[in-house]
Amino acid sequence: MNREEAVAVDLETQKEWARQWREAGQALAEVRRAELRALTAEQALAASDDLLSLSDRLPPPSATWTTSGLVEQQRLLLRGRR
Repeated sequence: MNREEAVAVDLETQKEWARQWREAGQALAEVRRAELRALTAEQALAASDDLLSLSDRLPPPSATWTTSGLVEQQRLLLRGRR
């Protein structure tokens, strides 16, 4: 097998993987929609309460952040250009 054939096989493999992931994504989206449709109001409220209770465990952002991070981001981007 020459290099061009190897690249073609590799591209075909990549295309097949992409197709499989697209199909898997569609199937998972269907499962998600079916599970959400099957939720009762009580289950949905319990799940919402669980998610909202997670915020009680974290300090508020203002207590942990001293800056917005913009200056640090600018510094990192500038360093990446050099």
